[in-house]
Amino acid sequence: MSANEPKGPVDDWQKQFQDILRQVRANPPGRPDAAPAGADHGGAAPGGDAAAAEKLRRVREFNLKPRDIRDYLDRYVIQQAEAKKVLAVAICDHYNHVRQCLENPALRERDYAKQNIVLLGPTGVGKTYLMRCIARLVGVPFVKSDATKFSETGYVGHDVEDLVRDLARAADGNADLAQYGIIYIDEIDKIAGTPGSYGRDVSGRGVQVNLLKLMEETDVSLQSQTDLLGQMEAMMQLQRGGQPPRRTLNTRHILFIVSGAFDGLAERVKKRVSVAPIGFTQTAKTARADYEYLKLAQTRDFIDFGFEPEFIGRLPVRVTCDALTAADLQQIMLTSEDSILAQYRQDFSGYGIDFTITREAIAEIAARAIGEQTGARGLMTVMEQVFRNFKFQLPSTAVKNFEADSDTVAAPAGALKSLLRKNQRSQRNLLKSEVAEFARRFKEEHALDLVFSDEAVDLLVELSTTQDKTMRTIFNEKFRDFQHGLKLIAKNTGRTAFEITRAVVEAPDRELSRWVVESFQTPPADEAAPENGRHTPDTGRQTGKE
Repeated sequence: MSANEPKGPVDDWQKQFQDILRQVRANPPGRPDAAPAGADHGGAAPGGDAAAAEKLRRVREFNLKPRDIRDYLDRYVIQQAEAKKVLAVAICDHYNHVRQCLENPALRERDYAKQNIVLLGPTGVGKTYLMRCIARLVGVPFVKSDATKFSETGYVGHDVEDLVRDLARAADGNADLAQYGIIYIDEIDKIAGTPGSYGRDVSGRGVQVNLLKLMEETDVSLQSQTDLLGQMEAMMQLQRGGQPPRRTLNTRHILFIVSGAFDGLAERVKKRVSVAPIGFTQTAKTARADYEYLKLAQTRDFIDFGFEPEFIGRLPVRVTCDALTAADLQQIMLTSEDSILAQYRQDFSGYGIDFTITREAIAEIAARAIGEQTGARGLMTVMEQVFRNFKFQLPSTAVKNFEADSDTVAAPAGALKSLLRKNQRSQRNLLKSEVAEFARRFKEEHALDLVFSDEAVDLLVELSTTQDKTMRTIFNEKFRDFQHGLKLIAKNTGRTAFEITRAVVEAPDRELSRWVVESFQTPPADEAAPENGRHTPDTGRQTGKE
């Protein structure tokens, strides 16, 4: 393995093992004062104490109201009023209870019915984004994972208890803080079992049973059975006679929130209520109408879908997110903080380009995004298709601002060509300035002066334009090893200024070879030329200083 190759898991394991051995040598067994770092805070690094203490302080001083959380979410997520309301109430109730437990430890042992939540709705409506925003606002340990990566025992995928261990890591190893965190599991509908199936199921019912244990209450070992290094650390610590850190985490006060698109569940509900429709017509065929039926889902619908009764029973709070309309997508682009439109403006500004877009163009992008049927994610798909070549071409041009309109969205290739044509003169001036910059850098690096003729500059600009290459690439192709030959000429003749003509640009190797041969036949510059004179290597004639 070369020094530049990335290290693999084996190398990381060896490094950790060596660190443990060094620690053992520094604190051999039997020393009463040999307590490992982090023993008093669950194995966390000493630097994590301050961060964990700050997070615990925020939990103790939690005083947000449901409307405060709703108003904060409105800044980032468009629509989903009911989901925001449900999440805001659940979060406030949960952390008010946590605050009381911290003030009165006796309350920790009392039964408390957690408001674990299940979010339903089509993809791209903001389910995951809602949770990210809440975690950022509250500032508590937060873990997000996809249900599809887990298996019943961990022999195919991850063990569900890894969620709790990840939560402890998010709390910098502070178990007292981690026990009040939030675990968010996306794509929960993907672990629904197949009704009528009784064989071993490593990705469905078995995972539900294990998650059920976490959602009820259980003590989870913070040391995985497969973590050999962690077990070695624990044994060495016991040998030293130090106080072992807390190695389990109780899930009683951890809030669980799960989400999924639940494709197919709406159809089941529709069939159940089709005898007596409630607020829906039997002719409703749109995807939005189908998702409206999710609001009528009952526990038995989830059981028929493939969930264990005990599992779905531990998710008492259920809320459905609405599918987004074209108007909603426009609102996301115009008013949502950190929207995809703001991201594109920032991307272009990184190249010094001011990017603006008309309302008509935004409406056209939103309409096309609806056709993608991926919610707000469709905006990225459409904008990438429209502005892909703009991002590729414009950073290397003289264009410093442009406005996208409906014609840009309809025919981006034509709009880009028109924009480049309008800036053709500025582009040529930019390319010419790059020739002067190359000559400046060349003189700075090699103490050799390159003087480009107007014809040579025009040819370089033409090559860059017709071959669709940057000036940097053209210079590298034409003058890659020029300094070696020119330094030899300077040694033979004393000349340090060289005129680059059109002929030199057309055949640089040929011209340079000819110059070198002539340099062996030409007397030094101080013998053949007046002071301050300059010779052109191809003819040897003297020219005055410009």
